[in-house]
Amino acid sequence: MNDVNITHRIRLYGIVQGVGFRPTVSRYAKALGICGQVSNRGAWVEVLAQGTPEQVTAFEKQIENAPPERATVMKTEIKAVDRPIYFDDFQIVDSEKVKGAIFVSPDIAICDQCKTELFDPDNRRYLHPFINCTNCGPRLTILDELPYDRERTSMKDFPMCSDCAEEYTDPASRRYDAQPVCCPSCGPELYLLGRAERGHEAMTKTRRIIADGGIAAVKGIGGFHLCCDAENAAVVARLRHLKHRPHKPLAVMMRDEAAVRRECVIDAGQARILTGHQKPILLLEKKKGGRLCEGIAPGQLTVGVMLPYAPVQCLLFDYDDGIDMPDSLVMTSGNAAGAAICHNDAEAQRELSHFADVILSNDRPIVTRADDSVMDFVTVDGRRQPYMIRRSRGYAPLPYRVSLPMHGQILAVGGELKNTFCIGHDQLFYPSAYVGDLADVRTLNALKESTARMLTLLKVKPQAVACDLHPRYQSTRFAGTLGLPVMPIQHHYAHIVACTAENDVDRPVIGLAFDGTGYGDDGTIWGGELFIADWQHYKRVGHIESFWQLGGDAASKEGWRIAAALLMAEHPDPEEWEALVLSLGLCDVKQARVLKMMAERKINAVRSTSAGRLFDGAAAGLGICRESTFEGEAAMALETAAEMYEAVHPDEAAHLSPAVTENASGQVVLPTTAWFNDLIARKATGEETGRLAYAFHIELSEMMISACCRIRERCSIDTVALSGGVFQNKMLTRLTAEGLKARGFEVLLHKLVPPNDGGIALGQAVAAMSRLQNTTDQQK
Repeated sequence: MNDVNITHRIRLYGIVQGVGFRPTVSRYAKALGICGQVSNRGAWVEVLAQGTPEQVTAFEKQIENAPPERATVMKTEIKAVDRPIYFDDFQIVDSEKVKGAIFVSPDIAICDQCKTELFDPDNRRYLHPFINCTNCGPRLTILDELPYDRERTSMKDFPMCSDCAEEYTDPASRRYDAQPVCCPSCGPELYLLGRAERGHEAMTKTRRIIADGGIAAVKGIGGFHLCCDAENAAVVARLRHLKHRPHKPLAVMMRDEAAVRRECVIDAGQARILTGHQKPILLLEKKKGGRLCEGIAPGQLTVGVMLPYAPVQCLLFDYDDGIDMPDSLVMTSGNAAGAAICHNDAEAQRELSHFADVILSNDRPIVTRADDSVMDFVTVDGRRQPYMIRRSRGYAPLPYRVSLPMHGQILAVGGELKNTFCIGHDQLFYPSAYVGDLADVRTLNALKESTARMLTLLKVKPQAVACDLHPRYQSTRFAGTLGLPVMPIQHHYAHIVACTAENDVDRPVIGLAFDGTGYGDDGTIWGGELFIADWQHYKRVGHIESFWQLGGDAASKEGWRIAAALLMAEHPDPEEWEALVLSLGLCDVKQARVLKMMAERKINAVRSTSAGRLFDGAAAGLGICRESTFEGEAAMALETAAEMYEAVHPDEAAHLSPAVTENASGQVVLPTTAWFNDLIARKATGEETGRLAYAFHIELSEMMISACCRIRERCSIDTVALSGGVFQNKMLTRLTAEGLKARGFEVLLHKLVPPNDGGIALGQAVAAMSRLQNTTDQQK
């Protein structure tokens, strides 16, 4: 080796595991005449690059400017090696475990090259349901532990054949060092549960059943889906009946972009996400006259659409069996109501066999389950941006990095509904894939299993566990079983920290946390809250006017109870109130009198500031949706009515919103009770329902904006964070954000972390880490 040569040690941090980083580096090195080696270290990829200064500089620039397509380099460290080993060539060497920040690649949708090969009769992987390369395929869902090598994945049970091994070791191959590489000779195999068909016969039988109007359960990358013809109203109705899901929209998978454009309105930004390597479910505007049956998303202006992201899904649409398949298939999570998505044969047999006419499975184990991500889009000041509803496959567990220096390790176990958890390690926070609603013990077990696996995978030993303040949440009880110090974090405060953490803003903000239910510091139900908050402290400085929530948990599904209680507050005469609720069709005489008795005796009655329940009450009072069959149904129906009205009357001004007031504690109060009664009185005069739904959104947003202006006068804070499930409502988010900006506020919105309870684990983790850091600093 020439004495003028230099050796640099290059460390690359980020999404560099499982994305073809080592083979890419090897190809660059050999093209530029670099000697040395590259290896996974679990926490980073390490390169020893030896050559002339010119060669090494060119090599480093090549890595910086052209990393693998699916990689994300968050940090690069380059140091000269004073006493190097001399190398004769460049090698990919065995991986080594080391301590440090760890980044795990999410699962990656099938790439265009693999899809071309999949349907090429001359290719040896023709119609192979497990085709993949360094640019695509499963990652998180097959990974046992890091570093990411085949022996630490669920592919370890499938030894490569000689042809695959040759590709795996050939630097010129697209499958060079691709851990899940396989072919029909050495890879996993499809089969039907409880039946004899395997391989091609299994796929053909599944397609035949779907084409003939049946229902199939199909194992994908992160779990099972229930699948049927989305154009067949009868089978969609049957699926809804079997799954006890009468109205909640169903996700649809379409054959290609052309099919999506036939059914939906889609712009360039949405198309990039639709066809990208993450392929979430996108909520897109439906076109009139499409082929999808109305039962897919009844009464909705949008439909959830995704493209095939796993080879087996591509094969459902196109195969060599002559079966004519529809362009659109229902592709909804394979689970019983309330349970986590099924991810193995035993679960599928137990949970899905009474839903499905056939279950198409395979023998590649899913190590970590991952449901599909769901993404909406919100428009503010004419700019449309992604707005995540469920962050899971394709995105989890990509971490968020905050700039504020922190040191420690935290587990945050999230909330009760839409549960996710989050692991914090110093300045990195890893939100998990979607788990589900913890009222079902099966989902709770999935949470226990997933947290244990992710802690092992990320090599984190938490110093404490953060949880919700609610003592009866299953997640809170789970936190108490872990043998760690427990750090309860108030629910709505966690929402605000999640928003500010996503935006990497650690200074005090005015936080608008509007959602359905959260346990308040005073033991009542909160849900329409205004805070001054940073990552260590919060103060409740305002809320919507409290009201009686009658009927306990039933009130969260039966909005008529909320409407009746709000009317009762302004109509104290029992006979007058009863006549009013009967005239509105809210309930019958017997229900009205039971409700009145509950209010008088305070039986199963709690004080609440829940904005979510306010939406439910408005939907019931305006005759739009009396009760909900799924969470958010009434609010969605109210928003749809408002959107339909706005589309015809875009410039119509609303009534002047009532002025905000202050209570004895100096908190700003939004006078929502009298305002609600005014809306109902306007309905009684014959005002159009759609106009009143539109006015509800405008006037509520104006009250929130006025409250923020009042708070700014006191504290000189001009940044507002919007979070909580109510801000899934795109109209309310747009009106509030634009109104705040017009009054000089900086507005922080969620983007790729959900505003709903699927995002609070991030807020819990950041708040707990901040407190842990503060305690450590005080002890020094």
